Amino acid sequence: MFVQVFRRIAEYDPQRPVKPWLFAFAFRVASQARRRQRRRPEVVAQLSEVSDPTPGPMEQLLTHERQELARAALAELELNRRAVFILHELDGCAIPEVARSLDIPLATAYSRLRLAREDFAQTLHRLRSRQR
Repeated sequence: MFVQVFRRIAEYDPQRPVKPWLFAFAFRVASQARRRQRRRPEVVAQLSEVSDPTPGPMEQLLTHERQELARAALAELELNRRAVFILHELDGCAIPEVARSLDIPLATAYSRLRLAREDFAQTLHRLRSRQR
């Protein structure tokens, strides 16, 4: 992917933030790879956990459980909704920038964000209910 970014760096508009451009680029590369390997199941990579020496063991356990729930809920989101959700909610990009980065209409970006939030909340609720 880095080679592909290097080849297309001339297309980057320096007036726009680089983070959404790189995310959209990675998103498209991943989508193309997924289309080539349709039969393989998608595996969401585990994020490495950063150890913080100040929280106690119980707080660490709760934090880890919350992160696992969030990862599981994200993994169940439909791919296009997940991309908008991650860019906006986790990376803090404005929806107009998300729409430009993913080459989708602004209304579509807002719609995907709304649906992703609903799906994420429902999935979290379902996963929490299972844990109890």
